[in-house]
Amino acid sequence: MSSPQKPLAAWHVSSFSPDGGPNCVEAGPLLDGSGRIAVRHSRHPDGPMIVYTRTEWDAFLAGVRADEFDFQ
Repeated sequence: MSSPQKPLAAWHVSSFSPDGGPNCVEAGPLLDGSGRIAVRHSRHPDGPMIVYTRTEWDAFLAGVRADEFDFQ
């Protein structure tokens, strides 16, 4: 039995990542036309990914911009 293939994504590494992102989070839209956004660890490109709907991703970005995740 073959395992399901992971969807393809247009990955982007954060510009805040040192050295081009060998130890960073990557995110990008899935290339299936769904509008969903995938997130993965750049050091493990074949590892697991988390997939968010566009609505979930937009809510996350709004929270980042509003400093909701500044845990200091």
